[in-house]
Amino acid sequence: MDSTDLSRGIAALSTWIDEGNRDRNPEAATWARLAKITEEAGEVVAAQIGATGQNPRKGVTHSEEDVQEELLDVALTALAALEHLRGHDERSIELFADKLGRTLQRAGLHE
Repeated sequence: MDSTDLSRGIAALSTWIDEGNRDRNPEAATWARLAKITEEAGEVVAAQIGATGQNPRKGVTHSEEDVQEELLDVALTALAALEHLRGHDERSIELFADKLGRTLQRAGLHE
């Protein structure tokens, strides 16, 4: 899948989520989209706790793959929220690539 297909898919997912929430107040829907990123991040932490057995009552309940899947959920949720904020213009991957380039440049890893 190329970057255009990725952005198109993320925009389609975001549109689908918005359509499912069209009866909500638009500002509340936006806040919910942003809060969902934090909820997904919490699932990363829960999976890591489960993968490392940090809860002695439960023991090991997750795998490293579970942690990785939750991290991907965070990234996808954030990119879909970006599409939501931008009106589903299908530029999420392009904007992400630009952000990565600027971050690499600041870190001295890219010219």
